[in-house]
Amino acid sequence: MQQSSKYEFVSSAKLPTRWGKFRIHGFVETETQQEHIAITYGEWQPDDIITIRIHSECLTGDALFSTRCDCGFQLEKAMKEVVAEGKGVILYLRQEGRGIGLLNKIRAYHLQDQGYDTVEANEHLGFDADLRDYAICKTMLDTLNVKHVRLMTNNPKKIAALKSMGINVIERLPINEGITEDNRYYIKTKTNKLGHEFDQHLFNEQEDEDDS
Repeated sequence: MQQSSKYEFVSSAKLPTRWGKFRIHGFVETETQQEHIAITYGEWQPDDIITIRIHSECLTGDALFSTRCDCGFQLEKAMKEVVAEGKGVILYLRQEGRGIGLLNKIRAYHLQDQGYDTVEANEHLGFDADLRDYAICKTMLDTLNVKHVRLMTNNPKKIAALKSMGINVIERLPINEGITEDNRYYIKTKTNKLGHEFDQHLFNEQEDEDDS
């Protein structure tokens, strides 16, 4: 198991789910005691190319099934994809609301209810649009013996972060999942202001459905 002075592996256990039997691995940031997890499916050799997702915690989407974001949809899609492939990793990072925390996220939601977009709301509260940090991913992937990845993401910042850590990103796998009437404007804002890479035809398809 790989360790660093900032991040530590804690323990692993079985994690049976609706989609398959995963394993859950706990990690901690030593200075802040912030906890993070990885869930893995299947087995591999260190030089294998592994499909992974870096998923930031979203209580409202992941656990409460909110449709005002696409997070819960994407997490479910990622879990199904790694099971279908036979092996894979999801790094689940505890950085709610792109790093501003749950209560501030609710404050940001309140501002969005008044007409702010997701970036404007964060900035109105005094935060950057995206405060997330991916440094722990290196320790997590080293611990799991993953060096070469196919990354499920629409966010180019995650690709850049992994590459800067020496992780070999072989391919980006789009994860265009969960576009709804409730979150379409939110996703367009992520595309236009944060550089996320969604296919425009997905918005057009949703608009066609709304007009039918």
